[in-house]
Amino acid sequence: MRTAVLLQLTPDQTARLEAAGLEPVFLPDGGPCPDAFREAEIAFGNPPLAWLKASPGPGWVQLESVGFGEYAGQDLGGAVLTNLAGFFAEPVAESILAGLLALLRGIDRLTLLRRDGHWLGDNIRPTLRCLSGARVTLFGMGAINRRLAEMLAAFGCDIATFRSDWQPADLDAALKSSGILVATAPDTPCTRDVFDARRLAILPPQAIVASFGRGLVLDETALAEALHTGRLGGAVVDVTREEPLPADHPFWTAPNLILTQHSAGGTGDEIDRKIDHFLANFARFRAGEPLQGIVSFERGY
Repeated sequence: MRTAVLLQLTPDQTARLEAAGLEPVFLPDGGPCPDAFREAEIAFGNPPLAWLKASPGPGWVQLESVGFGEYAGQDLGGAVLTNLAGFFAEPVAESILAGLLALLRGIDRLTLLRRDGHWLGDNIRPTLRCLSGARVTLFGMGAINRRLAEMLAAFGCDIATFRSDWQPADLDAALKSSGILVATAPDTPCTRDVFDARRLAILPPQAIVASFGRGLVLDETALAEALHTGRLGGAVVDVTREEPLPADHPFWTAPNLILTQHSAGGTGDEIDRKIDHFLANFARFRAGEPLQGIVSFERGY
């Protein structure tokens, strides 16, 4: 089956596609829509929006991402899009946990002290905190926060969860007593700017904010200001409104902020695992079974 591939694969990875009955045609990422894309039955990767609008084209596109915002509200020529929903849950949840522990146990500061050749020793001990027993608000209960909740259970954390049917008053009430806020929600009309200056001010002093969903959920200026003034105790941020982050962005200088640069989902075997997911979905496609991860533009995820 003729397949347009927009990822760089090794010969062994290409052979895996061929062994499954696919005929991969590797295409550049950009430029005018090539005839090979128009003639393909399937696409693997994230094609430029203009290519999808230049129908006819693939009837099914397996994205290599969870996000699909660039395609929302567009005429895609009838193509069905599937994303990698749930694919990054384990590495992202581990990155969130690592960031929280680094801030609470002072690992981020101690690493900088070693770089500077500065011994602080016992003087840092009164500033250190534990994750055990912490009150945590999880905003967005997709695969990432569900996995994180399992990890936090081992620390005896008191967890409040908010799904897509969240109520503003309930969220505000939970934030008042939460030492940790973790946002992994998608960008939808009801989540955009939900954590604005007012809501960040509801959090107790020295609370920690972790943002691992979409950058538009969080007021970045308000968060940076709260860190600069010392009202909040720290933040772990993976996603931002603009990527790469501009040189003059306040996150670069905000204290007690760990910026993971949208790398939290990464693993050394990431491409191989994406191929696993694609081939499993292809087996469903060939058998006429429902595909996994069909995107819903109405819901936004």
